[in-house]
Amino acid sequence: MAVSANRLELLQIADAVAREKSIDRNIVITAMEDAIAKAARSRYGAETDVHAEINAKTGELRLARHLLVVDTVENTAAQISLDDARKRHNPAAQVGDSIAEPLPPLEYGRIAAQSAKQVIVQKVREAERDRQYQEYKDRIGDIVNGIVKRVEYGNVVVDLGRGEAIVRRDEMLPREVFRNGDRVRAFIYDVRREPRGPQIFLSRTHPQFMAKLFAQEVPEIYDGIVEIKAVARDPGSRAKIAVISRDSSVDPVGACVGMRGSRVQAVVNELQGEKIDIIPWSQDVATFVVNALAPAEVAKVVLDEERERIEVVVPDQQLSLAIGRRGQNVRLASQLTGWDIDILTEQEESERRQAEFQNRTKMFMEALDVDEVVGQLLASEGFSSIEELAMVDEKEVSGIEGFDEDTARELQMRARDYIARLEAELDAKRKELGVEDAVKEVPGVTTEMMVKFGENEIKTVEDLAGCATDDLIGWTERKDGETTKHAGYLDGFEISREEAEAMIMQARLKAGWITEADLAKPPADEAAAETAEAEAQA
Repeated sequence: MAVSANRLELLQIADAVAREKSIDRNIVITAMEDAIAKAARSRYGAETDVHAEINAKTGELRLARHLLVVDTVENTAAQISLDDARKRHNPAAQVGDSIAEPLPPLEYGRIAAQSAKQVIVQKVREAERDRQYQEYKDRIGDIVNGIVKRVEYGNVVVDLGRGEAIVRRDEMLPREVFRNGDRVRAFIYDVRREPRGPQIFLSRTHPQFMAKLFAQEVPEIYDGIVEIKAVARDPGSRAKIAVISRDSSVDPVGACVGMRGSRVQAVVNELQGEKIDIIPWSQDVATFVVNALAPAEVAKVVLDEERERIEVVVPDQQLSLAIGRRGQNVRLASQLTGWDIDILTEQEESERRQAEFQNRTKMFMEALDVDEVVGQLLASEGFSSIEELAMVDEKEVSGIEGFDEDTARELQMRARDYIARLEAELDAKRKELGVEDAVKEVPGVTTEMMVKFGENEIKTVEDLAGCATDDLIGWTERKDGETTKHAGYLDGFEISREEAEAMIMQARLKAGWITEADLAKPPADEAAAETAEAEAQA
């Protein structure tokens, strides 16, 4: 009767622990088996390979020691001779087999029982941690509700019921204070497996937290009719969210605002009064930027697609509204659209256009030896450089009012003569600076660039090959809250980072540092980013 009670007690303990810790019952039984085996080894010797087995249905416990079949026994606690194995256990035993020899039940002392308890606790804790990690790693990007368990150095530890999470101080809204027992709603942005257990990181400032809150409040977003395309936040102060509807009969902005603003107000209340601008998303960049700068009115936009920059002209009285308090409105619009935004007033834009017109007129007058009227005509037709005038079709120049074919031919000839004269002067200067002819053979390098290289002691292909991209185009340094712009060797040239990288790689190819196969590989920073992304996903 006592044996049956003990058996039943083992299974009851396993069931209770499995329920309490939300882990598999078999894991608890395996932990018990390991604990009992460890306690038995303290009785039979550490070298003895003791195994315990608990029947999951009856609770019956069996102890056995595993012996290795060998020709010559050197350790009686772990080995058995072939003859003994065949006589006592298995007539078909072979050298290398493992023989299970039953052991009698043990009465465990206090120390052995304590040791067994530690093993069970450790195994159960490991299983609980693994269960937590497996459960929450797939919930990254979800919103969870929890109760504040404690506050440590400004960081809030949250009880999620089946695990603990942390909201770091920089992931909380400004001036937000939590106390023990408060309810918290937050966004899971990372789950990491660490030696002390899975670390679940929550955020209330993450842009996707707002997106998920809208998905909970707006059925059209949950159903996929309305899609959130972009979110930009200044946590606790202001946010912009861009939405689009897949159904022409559904207004995406109206769906998010709700009846009398009820839906957006629910999100605002959760975010401690953070003001939210809901903006219709547009595939046309100019339209999207204009929408993103709301409530400011925009008079004109000028796109620079190559540099992903957009110039926005606003009425003079709208400037402060477009920029926003401490630049907040334009900064959020830039984050939302992914474009750099420059804001000018109509007066500033007019003054700048006039200055550019005068400068181009003067350039044409000096380079082509023409009077002011001809210079103004060329500038007003949109010609911005002597090179552009020299390369266009003659008909484009003769088509200007007041010009004929002879005038166009003469102007283009003067333009080409000017370019050739300038090229000769620059070539003479680069030779004087000691820049080798081979540098000009690097694709993308011009004679004017070679002069700049010579002024910065870059005189050979090897010198150019040893440059970094930042050396050519400059870099921005941020230190102690201040931003410092460092000029590159080619400062003033319209050259992108990709073009500078290509120029350096071509120089390295010409110098024999790399091969054509290396050129096909992604640049080092791109490869590093891909590696980091792959590691993060793993």
